[in-house]
Amino acid sequence: MESRRPMDGLASGLMLVLCLLWAMQQIALKATALDFAPIFQMAVRSMVATVLVLLFMAWRGQRLDGILDVWRPGLLAGSLYALEFLLLGEGLRHTSAGHAVVMLYTAPIFAALGLHWKLPDERLAAVQWLGVGLAFGGIAMAFLWRDEGPQAANAAMLWGDLLALLGGAAWGATTVVVRVTRMAALPASQTLIYQLAVGAVWLLAGSILLGQTEFRMTPLVWTSLAFQAVFVSFLSYLVWFWLLRKYLASRLGVFSFLTPLFGLILGAWLLGEPVGAGFLGGTLLVISGVVLLSGYGWYRQWRMQRT
Repeated sequence: MESRRPMDGLASGLMLVLCLLWAMQQIALKATALDFAPIFQMAVRSMVATVLVLLFMAWRGQRLDGILDVWRPGLLAGSLYALEFLLLGEGLRHTSAGHAVVMLYTAPIFAALGLHWKLPDERLAAVQWLGVGLAFGGIAMAFLWRDEGPQAANAAMLWGDLLALLGGAAWGATTVVVRVTRMAALPASQTLIYQLAVGAVWLLAGSILLGQTEFRMTPLVWTSLAFQAVFVSFLSYLVWFWLLRKYLASRLGVFSFLTPLFGLILGAWLLGEPVGAGFLGGTLLVISGVVLLSGYGWYRQWRMQRT
């Protein structure tokens, strides 16, 4: 398995753009939820993105040789991808986009714990364990200090937050599977094919079983679907899996703190969502934990360069 590089300017710039796109993903899903059920929308976008990836591979002259050799981890990664978005889609029916994006982007914490267990070059140092503790403390604070509205509304939002948090755990598990199995040697496009194709099947089945197949194609829905399929499921994930093959996953995760910030700001600005003091405090703790966890690698690299 090839060694991963520390972060550079290219990776940093790409992660900044990805964080903004991923924050807008929850805003678009929430804004169109009444006209296009989120789980069904994510199933459709995965189907469209699968076709786009296949066309991209044909344009690049890439073949699918060897993709079936890793079908077991591929099916597992695709199933975890589907689980992530099933949980997110259902969670968005109960909570705000801002809450969902914060809970979903705890994924680097779960990924770091899994990679610490599986890979020697991803072992966590003491300060990183402090970051893990801060992040989980922030999650607890966000759940326990509820001040956004009536008790009934808080109970529904609490359930939605929990589903989004479990979605973050599923995303973290997906990252671990991609990094520690033979999928790590696949081109980014082939890795993405597994996520999208397997995910589309499970998401479509989930939307049918949950009775969430209603849609009304308004101009906003068309815009959301195009954004989700082309920019999120196709371009952003293609870049993400390419980054995972080239750079240390824990270092990439340091930028994920931007996504919850973008999500909270955009949710409040575009959707008028309230941001309570308890959830904001919990978010800041989660962000601090992620920065300590993922930024330690940069600090160690800087210290080594100075000595």
